[in-house]
Amino acid sequence: MEIVFTMHAEYRILKRNILKQEVIEAIRYPDLTFKKHGKYYYKKAMDRGKIEVVCEKTENNIKVVTLYWV
Repeated sequence: MEIVFTMHAEYRILKRNILKQEVIEAIRYPDLTFKKHGKYYYKKAMDRGKIEVVCEKTENNIKVVTLYWV
C-alpha cells in the first residue's frame, strides 16, 4: 500500500518538525492503532517523543490527513 500525504499533512510535518520517515515508521510499525469516526490513528513512541498520525484508508493507499506530538 502506498502512503500519500495531504497538503495539510505536509504543512504539519514542517511546522511540527517531524520527519516523513518517522510518520511512515509510525504507520508501518505502530505501538497502538485504533479507528475512530472512520479514520485510522497510529501512535508511535520515537526518540524525541510520541507522535500520532491520522489517516484515511482506501483500496490502494493510506492518506495521511494530519499528525501531531502527543
